[in-house]
Amino acid sequence: MTTTIPTDFEPFDPRAAEIRGDLRTEVLHTGTRWAEGPVYFPAGRFLVWSDIPNDRMLRWDETTGNVGSFRQPAGYANGNTLDRVGRLVSCEQGHRRVTRTEADGRITVLADRYQGKRLNSPNDVVVRSDGSIWFTDPPYGIISDYEGHRAEQEIDGCHVYRVDPGTAVVRIVADDFVRPNGLAFSADEKQLYVTDTEASHIRVFEVREDGRLSGGKVFAETEHGPYDGLRLDDTGRLWVATGKAVNCYHPDGTLIGRLKFPEQVANVVFGGPKRNRLFITATSSVYSLMSGVRGARPVWG
Repeated sequence: MTTTIPTDFEPFDPRAAEIRGDLRTEVLHTGTRWAEGPVYFPAGRFLVWSDIPNDRMLRWDETTGNVGSFRQPAGYANGNTLDRVGRLVSCEQGHRRVTRTEADGRITVLADRYQGKRLNSPNDVVVRSDGSIWFTDPPYGIISDYEGHRAEQEIDGCHVYRVDPGTAVVRIVADDFVRPNGLAFSADEKQLYVTDTEASHIRVFEVREDGRLSGGKVFAETEHGPYDGLRLDDTGRLWVATGKAVNCYHPDGTLIGRLKFPEQVANVVFGGPKRNRLFITATSSVYSLMSGVRGARPVWG
């Protein structure tokens, strides 16, 4: 049964007045150990997310409100997204790989090694309109058995990678992060935003035609908890999980508002028939908020 809590939105800038939403936030489900990786399936009107320590993925049906098991075991899956034809792409921390779930349920491995060495533990993933797969690779799934399997790190460092859509070659596109985590493209795909959890900042890169990155300046910094997952709305605002909140940034980098929650927030995604329903995964629960804000539409959408 869905319950609600008061929506706690703290504005910091007059431009936050453009953001309107429910006065009460829905609690769609509670009972996870660490909820992460929300992904909304428009064709089926359902949300899937990861419960990493319990090695499972759960599914919430928007038409009925029912929650059930989507996959267990799930390879200690963390971040998830959809590709251009609606297939699920997941970061499996336990198997140290990025996978795609085919229409018939088969699992295709998209990346598990770089130059012969096993990846650390892929964390979050996005797909570009050219079919390339971009993901971050911190070591959270191998530093203990809580979110994966304790193991030695084979690659020197934690990087951002790109999987070429034609050759399937895995290439490092950014190698100067401490712990790269959430990532998201701007609506026109000309910029890539990446959070660095340990460095407590968000960086923004220019995406070149050849799929390489340039720049990488700091877009925003925080003292209110580590940055995690993020998404953009259709005006270019960034919605970023940080501490017990979701920070909202104007495209110029100004923090214009903050949605506060009673527990640590991990990730967000826009969904619903109008893309104006914000889903938030936060430690033990999944929250939902209807608003006048729409999530950025994929270039191929």
